[in-house]
Amino acid sequence: MKSERGGFRMLKREQLFQELVHDTYKAKRKLPEPTRCPECGAVFLRGRWTWGAAPAGAHEQKCPACHRIHDKFPAGYVTLKGDFLREHRDDILNLLRNHEAKEKTEHPLERIMAIEDTAEGVLVTTTDTHLARDFAEALFGAWKGDLEFHYNKEENLLRATWSR
Repeated sequence: MKSERGGFRMLKREQLFQELVHDTYKAKRKLPEPTRCPECGAVFLRGRWTWGAAPAGAHEQKCPACHRIHDKFPAGYVTLKGDFLREHRDDILNLLRNHEAKEKTEHPLERIMAIEDTAEGVLVTTTDTHLARDFAEALFGAWKGDLEFHYNKEENLLRATWSR
């Protein structure tokens, strides 16, 4: 079932498409190499952000993830709801934290920004749409339930809702 609502496309899980995005947090020009993020220490080298030591004299610029965190402007929102969440909250959040740790080792820009309790359940915000999608898929893979995605291409924003 597709519908347009406020710039968001409602998609079923099977219909989630590869995002074609314009992300205002990605550099508009190629960064000088190497560039080191003064906040997290990630290094831009050979066209991508990685973890590692930057040589002395490396250019310094905040990476897109640290920039998003500083601005409090997430790219992904994952809403967790339902009785199962209340009963298994610690297990569910541990799965997400472990998934983030694994992803972050190879992709420094994929991070959890915040985990907040809400009236509905829990809201997890991320620096990247792919991480939000991966979280929702991991939850569905582990515990099934109901999964919904709303993607706003113009704003490079993904809202996923998982409930059980």
